[in-house]
Amino acid sequence: MRQLYKTASFDIPHASESNKLQRVLSSTIQNRSRDSAIAAASLSRYPHSPLSLPHPTEESACYWNAKHFNLQRAQLFQQATPQEQNAILQIASLSLLQEAYFIEKAGISYMAKMVALSESTDERMLYALFSADETYHLTQLLRFLPLHQTTVTDDPFLRFLTDLIEHQDKTVLLFILQVVLKGWVLSHYRTLASDCQNPELANILTGFLQDESRHHTTGITLFKQNPLTPETRQVIVEALVYFLRRVQTEPQSVVAAVNRVLGPLSRCQKIQLIEELQTEIHTGTRLNLLRSLIGKETAHTILNELEARQAFEPLPAYLCA
Repeated sequence: MRQLYKTASFDIPHASESNKLQRVLSSTIQNRSRDSAIAAASLSRYPHSPLSLPHPTEESACYWNAKHFNLQRAQLFQQATPQEQNAILQIASLSLLQEAYFIEKAGISYMAKMVALSESTDERMLYALFSADETYHLTQLLRFLPLHQTTVTDDPFLRFLTDLIEHQDKTVLLFILQVVLKGWVLSHYRTLASDCQNPELANILTGFLQDESRHHTTGITLFKQNPLTPETRQVIVEALVYFLRRVQTEPQSVVAAVNRVLGPLSRCQKIQLIEELQTEIHTGTRLNLLRSLIGKETAHTILNELEARQAFEPLPAYLCA
């Protein structure tokens, strides 16, 4: 009986270092790195492929400071010892980087799906090149993650992405993944790069921006060439409601980091923490960006339904705890 393989899966492991395929992959990626101005500084310091470099430990992975997470406003964080504060920042930083890793991993799956769905040789060639971009991004991020954080994830949002890539049609994928998500990723990576405390990682994230912008712009172009049926529109609306609900209930990863180090926190403590992090203000900014991305490309047909369902309203702290 023939075995069926999924296009998208976050559970696919990396090959072992002894696998012969690993050497071919490392050589190919290293050749691309030599052609990349962004990677020049890294290569002068690390002559081998990023895949062959040792992974950092959690203790060395404090890439963003308290200000990035707004933790300097939180009473629990202020009262914590320096060691506890550092542990919180390490966990929160790794959570951000792990999310970026899995988004890029999803990107490889998405681009592979779009190669198969392409309607011209030029479109197929373009998506094959985009897949190479995502592969290079993933490789660069691997250098900064502890090995155990690159295997599996139980994040519901990432599982949601997997399901979209596996089952939805081209128009839905173009709008959700390339118009909305890539537009959001572009802004997200720009902020991560600006605030990053590690100069090398900051430089790498900045180097992703041109690729992500190209992916986003191509998605807009192709989406406009595909008709939006009532059925497709409804699928997009439901998918966006789920995605926007996740944004509305942020910052769960920061709360989880504090809880892991200082917890268990009571519900009242979580509510106070979320209020001190000024979640409603920051979430409102993200939701406004997403509102702009969605409204600009859909002649407000999808936007109006999302607004009617209050999908762009930041939630109060007691509903996020």
